[in-house]
Amino acid sequence: MCVLDSTVSLDAMTLRSTASRRARAALTPALSLLFVGSLLAVGTVPAQSATGAAPSAAGSATAASEATASETIVPASTADLPWTTCANEGADAFDCATIEVPSDYDRPRGRTSTVAVTRLPALDQENRIGSVLVNFGGPGGEGVSTLHAIGEVLFDASVRERFDIVSFDPRAVGLSDPATCFATQEAEQEFLASSLALPLTRAENARFLGEAAALGTACTVFGGDRIATASTANVARDMDVLRQRLGDDELTYVGYSYGTLLGATYAALFPDNVRALVLDGTVDPRAWTGPADGELFGTRLRQAEAGTETYGEFVRLCAEAGERCALNALGDPAEVVEDVYAALKEEPVEIPLGDGTTVEVGYADVVAQVFFSMYGTAGWPNLAALLAELAVLTDVVPSSAAQTLDHGPSLRELLRRLGLLEDYASVGGGLASLCVDGDFPGRPSTYPRKVAALDEQYPHFGLFRGWVGVHCEFVAAQDEDAYTGPWEQTTQQPVLVIGTRFDPATHYGFTAPYAALWPDARMLTVEGWGHTTVGVSTCADAAIGRYLVMLEADDGAVCQQDLVPFAPGTLRDDARPTLPAPRVPVLPGTAAVVDAGR
Repeated sequence: MCVLDSTVSLDAMTLRSTASRRARAALTPALSLLFVGSLLAVGTVPAQSATGAAPSAAGSATAASEATASETIVPASTADLPWTTCANEGADAFDCATIEVPSDYDRPRGRTSTVAVTRLPALDQENRIGSVLVNFGGPGGEGVSTLHAIGEVLFDASVRERFDIVSFDPRAVGLSDPATCFATQEAEQEFLASSLALPLTRAENARFLGEAAALGTACTVFGGDRIATASTANVARDMDVLRQRLGDDELTYVGYSYGTLLGATYAALFPDNVRALVLDGTVDPRAWTGPADGELFGTRLRQAEAGTETYGEFVRLCAEAGERCALNALGDPAEVVEDVYAALKEEPVEIPLGDGTTVEVGYADVVAQVFFSMYGTAGWPNLAALLAELAVLTDVVPSSAAQTLDHGPSLRELLRRLGLLEDYASVGGGLASLCVDGDFPGRPSTYPRKVAALDEQYPHFGLFRGWVGVHCEFVAAQDEDAYTGPWEQTTQQPVLVIGTRFDPATHYGFTAPYAALWPDARMLTVEGWGHTTVGVSTCADAAIGRYLVMLEADDGAVCQQDLVPFAPGTLRDDARPTLPAPRVPVLPGTAAVVDAGR
């Protein structure tokens, strides 16, 4: 991959993309949502303007000075959330509400933003301790719908008994005054469907940057007012208002992935308001907020490195699993997948959907799917089966090899199980916090060279994660109240910091440095695979439950994962919750949950 040709002018990149408007298959918009996100995959600090200006120290000072603004708005004794029955189907056990918070805490009597909240009441109300507030990651992750999906099985029974479990859609996300990038959802879908997934040539680099500029400009035009107040610091201030409205003297909080950045930000702004923090799948806030010093945001997050390490475990465990991993029927799993990648770089494949239509799947789509499928090990056999089917469709192996594959789920069913056939969701909410939180290199023309170097070091995943945040170079919105540090914490309460050994989205290497930021951090390691501990370790569930209820945790503890990928059985057979796939596009128009973060 080469640097942009010097004749390409970034000034010419406007709302109207110069790319052809060839319609992509219906699958592409859903895939493109996976790319932007996850921490899922991603998150950041004071928004960078289109000129690449770094956040100022004065901005951080302002944020710190206004940290307690919420106390002056909502008295700590107030517990008056207007709970009602949730409107969506399947949420009968939950209550729903909305609260109004200042859009800008510097102007507490000015414009307001709506924050959607939901709770699952404690089973033992007489012995209720309080509320545990949950953030599932992102940025851009929806808390309301996710809690409705997995809230009843998210925690150990002891937590379910003693706490109301509460989550919310952060400002600019989901039901909370979402930031949008186009006039209509249909217009956004059309843009994403016609955009490149990933650039593979010099000409595609230029087109890709043009589409990033178009998306960044569109988000500024249509959602700039909401983006400009969507910093993680303002979400933390909203959380403190919510804590008071819930009637809790101190915050009990569980944050996954990007949610660990939110937890660190809350504690920095409100150090005396903390009861307990569970911080699972840590993001080093110093890497998140910069300074960039010319380094790609995706490089600082170490996701290419983490993805490569976890993928190494995927192919190793697959090879050891014999017939339980479909790729073994076709040869060495690592070699087969590399051949599939090479074939898809040459030409995408058309997959029939059974209703007379087809979906086009290309190299970027498959790399994205591999990366995000590694979040949860329960889906690894399905991922292997999909890759095996693609090996046949791309003629990597002879068609006769299909007869050696186990007649399991159909290809369409595999696509559904892996989340490739799901409804479209907007990208604006994820871009909001990402672009106003993080520091970016400031020179879009340098991305192709830097991404190419990262991809050479970490094949496939370097390309996929290296472009993270490029669209933020073109979002001309800043939040002066964003918080960029210092990150050394003063909260005296013990906090529980958790890392999984092979996590593709939040590198395990961040865990100990993150824990070192706290006066009293108790670090728990899960010896396993995947992103965060949700639904993977009975041992970790028990440790989290003990900490939340009793405020007790052992530093240096180690838990095993219940289910080894591709293993014939599991240590428990109850329903396992999983975090939703990232919904935040990291690239304009690509196949992509985290979190910025899950």
